[in-house]
Amino acid sequence: MSEFLDVPEDDTFASAGLRLTVDLTALTENWRDMAHRSGAARAAAVVKADAYGLGIEDAGEALYTAGARDFFVATVDEGVTLRLYTPDARIFVLSGIWPGTERRFFDNDLVPVISSDEQLAFWMAVLADYGDYPCALHVDTGFNRLGLHIDDAIALADDVSRPASFAPVLVMSHLACGDDPTHVMNRQQLESFRRVTAAYEGIDSSLAASAGIFLGEDYHFDLTRPGIALYGGEAVCGMANPMRPVATAEARIIQVRTVGAGETVSYGRALQLRRDSRLAIVSAGYADGYMRSQSSGGVPLRQAVPQGGQGFIAGHKVPVAGRITMDLTIFDVTDLPENAVRAGDYVELFGKNMPLDDVARAAGTIGYEILTSMGLRHERRYVAEE
Repeated sequence: MSEFLDVPEDDTFASAGLRLTVDLTALTENWRDMAHRSGAARAAAVVKADAYGLGIEDAGEALYTAGARDFFVATVDEGVTLRLYTPDARIFVLSGIWPGTERRFFDNDLVPVISSDEQLAFWMAVLADYGDYPCALHVDTGFNRLGLHIDDAIALADDVSRPASFAPVLVMSHLACGDDPTHVMNRQQLESFRRVTAAYEGIDSSLAASAGIFLGEDYHFDLTRPGIALYGGEAVCGMANPMRPVATAEARIIQVRTVGAGETVSYGRALQLRRDSRLAIVSAGYADGYMRSQSSGGVPLRQAVPQGGQGFIAGHKVPVAGRITMDLTIFDVTDLPENAVRAGDYVELFGKNMPLDDVARAAGTIGYEILTSMGLRHERRYVAEE
């Protein structure tokens, strides 16, 4: 019997076609790193989008155990889930509060982030019915996405007619170009945000996400909001990534086949082989977040960036061959010794040997999208040092 078939029936991870290992020790060390870089400011943990695709339950609990006491999620559903694993943490819901969600906020001790005039008007009505309850104010300082207009936010701070029960515990904004330390907009947003914090003296303030933390003390204020850096991704363009890799995705080789020179590979005959080749077909495709744009040919991106995606096996990087399909990807393993690769082995798609953001660049995107697009077919394993 082939050795790769000798797997216990109940070991679902060892036998999975597609598997994801999440290193919770690396995750918490990354948070401690960002907390140290935040200086006098407290470091929150951003766990929206299911902790960037890695699992809000396990990631949230690990970060809470490591010492995080402020968390940011995108939706009330995420907040309700996270509350089960972070008993006394402050959980801020970035999408804010909407009619019909009030009880879920109150029952789960969630803090809405108020980001628009409509939300503010509704929140004032909620306070009239329910009494005192904390909120956060999101102020737009130039991003032009979410946030109260800066003049409206400052006027609100001085509005003597506002209800006494309206008591924000945090004012926040978000940098548009924090990943580019040289961009003039960073300083412009900083000066605008300082106007806001002056109006809300004595209330905690937050401007810096992962990239903003690297901009230095001026941007830290009272609370920082690291996100992508916690999960091992690059936060700043053009800078060596100091974070530990957290996630490793692997796909099983279903078949290794020999194909002659001159033959074509995958849809559209996008790749014609120039030599006799050995091809490894693995059980991952764009339905699993292994993006079609990483194909070695037959996609528009290859006209601008000739190099397609790569995987890692047997100590070597190997190129994608032809187009990536929904459930399958083909890698060219011709340059590896014939006995080094066989059906049942695993190719690393991203991880310690294939940096997340290198994979993202080959796909014409960013690490955030790779992590949050992985789908449901990865068998997951969470590991941590004792």
